[in-house]
Amino acid sequence: MRSPRPVGALLRRLRLPLGNPLHILLLACSFALAAYAGVRLLSGDWLGVTLWVVGAALLHDLVLLPLYSLADRAAVRGLGAAGRRVGAPSAPSGPRGRERAMYVRVPAALSALLLLVWFPLISGMVAGHYRTATGLTSDGYLARWLLITAVLFGGSALLLVCRLRRATKRRPPAAH
Repeated sequence: MRSPRPVGALLRRLRLPLGNPLHILLLACSFALAAYAGVRLLSGDWLGVTLWVVGAALLHDLVLLPLYSLADRAAVRGLGAAGRRVGAPSAPSGPRGRERAMYVRVPAALSALLLLVWFPLISGMVAGHYRTATGLTSDGYLARWLLITAVLFGGSALLLVCRLRRATKRRPPAAH
């Protein structure tokens, strides 16, 4: 008869977090909740919901992913080139292109997420429904989203400038 040690060694080597009974219970509850939500979601118009999910996945994978991958690659290249000065050594001080791209990625992702969540109100597509349900107008959503986007990018630019200044203060002056 084989001892159970190889299975335990395999689990330790894979570092699976399923050894804790609380983890197993939480995982089972998560699957049960997801199954319940799926059954409730698909009970009415299962074909429409399925087409919407498949269409959204295809739209994301075939259209949106290549677009924001190209935009990210352009941002990394553009910010990397911005760090090099004419006649400067090949290693610029402060964050490089990939690190600088995070100062564009984070506010862009947050702004896109806000646009995704509030798009019906920002675009005015549901203005009548919104007014009927709440008694309020949806007029200010576009201006607020633009303001939040400007604040996100401005704050990110301010953090980048502070980081670049701190990097140049730490760098010793070049000897002539």
